[in-house]
Amino acid sequence: MSYGICALSIIPLRSAAQSDAPMISELLYGEIFSISKKQNHWVNVLLPDGTQGWIEQMQCREITPEEFELLSAATVKVAADMVQFICKDKEILFPISIGSLVHNSTFLGHNYLGNTSGDKVEKANIREMAFIFLNAPHRHGGKSPFGIDSAGFAQTVYRLCGISLPRTASAQAEQGEVLSFIEETEVGDLAFFDDEEGIIKHVGIILENNHIIHSYGKVRVDRLDQTGIFNNSLRTHTHKLRVIKKII
Repeated sequence: MSYGICALSIIPLRSAAQSDAPMISELLYGEIFSISKKQNHWVNVLLPDGTQGWIEQMQCREITPEEFELLSAATVKVAADMVQFICKDKEILFPISIGSLVHNSTFLGHNYLGNTSGDKVEKANIREMAFIFLNAPHRHGGKSPFGIDSAGFAQTVYRLCGISLPRTASAQAEQGEVLSFIEETEVGDLAFFDDEEGIIKHVGIILENNHIIHSYGKVRVDRLDQTGIFNNSLRTHTHKLRVIKKII
């Protein structure tokens, strides 16, 4: 088994070993992964959150098993600025996104001088972190404010609050405690929505006064009721409520 680390700002993770394959997720700066196989100029990687896909080999920086174990055990520090620069020898190398794992910057020989998060915070802080992404465009597989999907949004916001979530909405829905009614919810709980086949495909973060913040076209705030999400712009329900979960 071999291992690697994301030493670039963002690396697209694709469903197949080809550049035009759908992007299923992204690796943010500092994220580590195991490598299962290589094919032509592509590498199949598995992230700690269970996400598996292909990245271009030229974008892969390999590390030893010992280095992987060391980085896995490190105290997590997450970039808390929307965009910040990684530097080396006082020269700007490249910008990184909020949610990047900057505790690994020293290992990579880089300096990060921005704000950090990662310690578990009060549940009320989830709202503040979520609104950082307001109006970020929706992008399938995205995890940054320059393009983010609903599950990536929930995962990244919770990461900033010191809580780990799986990558997909269906896997996230397996976490936590079921709440029967919206009236039982608190700000920061998660609501999940399914498609016509009953598969959970969407997630949002519950706000006060029966509102929800989620990524649909962009990160936006809409009304939430027992039917689902009511889109104020379209004047219709766009997502069917499946289950509400209390994660913390």
